[in-house]
Amino acid sequence: MSRAFLSSLRASRPSSSSAFARSMKAPRRFNSSNSTQQKAQETAQKAQEKAQEAFVTAQKGFAKAVEMAKKASGGVGERVGNMLGSYREPLLYNLSVGRELLKQVYLAERLQPPASLSTVTSAYQSIWARASSPAYWREILHTGEYKRVGVYALEAYGIFKIGEIIGRRHLVGYKLE
Repeated sequence: MSRAFLSSLRASRPSSSSAFARSMKAPRRFNSSNSTQQKAQETAQKAQEKAQEAFVTAQKGFAKAVEMAKKASGGVGERVGNMLGSYREPLLYNLSVGRELLKQVYLAERLQPPASLSTVTSAYQSIWARASSPAYWREILHTGEYKRVGVYALEAYGIFKIGEIIGRRHLVGYKLE
């Protein structure tokens, strides 16, 4: 075939801009998906604006609550801070380090609060059943586990006494005037 014949075939073929090519294209789709997307975006934007407004309102309420707490405490926090003097910074630092350490332990040991009241009651029932059973006390005397139970009891008593001291706000007895 000659070059002239091939070029004439190419020229006679309808181009993409011809009426024939336009009629063979797929039918035009409606813009319903675009309008749905726009509506979804507008709704999301409105929701975000409302959430932002709620957050700002909550911040203002929190700031008011903090101010009221400061007024109600009467500067107790400042007085305590002044009494600590130069020990204030290291004490606060050590408390924050302790808090972070407890968080790490909480996560590592997979600790969690009890899921239901029945879990708590069953734990106390088992403790009470052991404590009231003479066979349990004979067993711990025989195995020597009484030492560990004694240390636990001493720890519990110490924690109780520290709570009493904090509650009384005095080391010995109550302040009577």
